[in-house]
Amino acid sequence: MSVHIGPLTEGHAGEVMTVQRAAYLQEARRYGAWDLPPLVETLDEIRRHLACGTPALGAFDGTRLVGSVRSRVDDERMEVARLAVAPDVQGGGVGRRLLRAIGEHAPEGVRVVWLFTGAESDENLRFYESAGFVRVSEHLDAVGIRCVSLEQKLV
Repeated sequence: MSVHIGPLTEGHAGEVMTVQRAAYLQEARRYGAWDLPPLVETLDEIRRHLACGTPALGAFDGTRLVGSVRSRVDDERMEVARLAVAPDVQGGGVGRRLLRAIGEHAPEGVRVVWLFTGAESDENLRFYESAGFVRVSEHLDAVGIRCVSLEQKLV
């Protein structure tokens, strides 16, 4: 597999939705929550997010989208949003490459990259911590799942 990282456009919205839903099913099973935001986000919502101009990247194996990540920027902070890797390629470094690339594409002035994941998602927590993210707080998300916020300061 020869994966390259590139920008996502509105035209990728359908593929993003497909990869995202496949990737987040494991989390839905873990928490018994089938209404996780990444699973119920509509095609139009994804299109709007991809059109808003904040960094959004895809991992492509040839023309196939095998992973995606989007962001939300608020002044000096950028949220890593909806990091998703197709289940059949998970564990092959695609997620790590996307996570590194989204940080590298942070707009000038962004000093902190942050994200959150479920508090019971041990693999995700290990992954983010191994990539240099540090736990900073816990909260309940919109569907009542206990989540851990992590952040990484940009140099």
